[in-house]
Amino acid sequence: MRIVDAGPMTDIPTRGARVLRVDGLEIALFRTTGDRVYALEDRCPHCGAPLSQGIVHGHSVTCAVHEWVIDLESGEATGADEGATRRFDVRIEDGRILVAVPDRDAARQARST
Repeated sequence: MRIVDAGPMTDIPTRGARVLRVDGLEIALFRTTGDRVYALEDRCPHCGAPLSQGIVHGHSVTCAVHEWVIDLESGEATGADEGATRRFDVRIEDGRILVAVPDRDAARQARST
C-alpha cells in the first residue's frame, strides 16, 4: 500500500463527491455533513454505475441509477440488497485527504480479476 495525497478536503463539497484516478483505479471520495471523508471504488456493486454521481446522506450514498444504498464506512449495500464495493482507508492531515491505495502491481491485478 502507498498513501496518495488527494488534495484539500475543501475541494469536495459537503454531501458531495469527487473522483480520484490512481493507476487505473477510479476512487470516489465522499464528504459527509460532519466533515468525514470516505473512499470507495467508484462502482456500484449492482451494475457498476459510478457511485460518485449518487446522493450522499448520513454515512451512505444512494446510487443514481437503481437507488441502491451503499454504506460509506463498509462499502456494503444496505437493506435487502447484497454486494459490496471496495473501500480504501482515508485520513485527514492538515486539511488534506490522504488515501491508502494498492501498489501499482496490486492495482493491475485487481482490475484483471
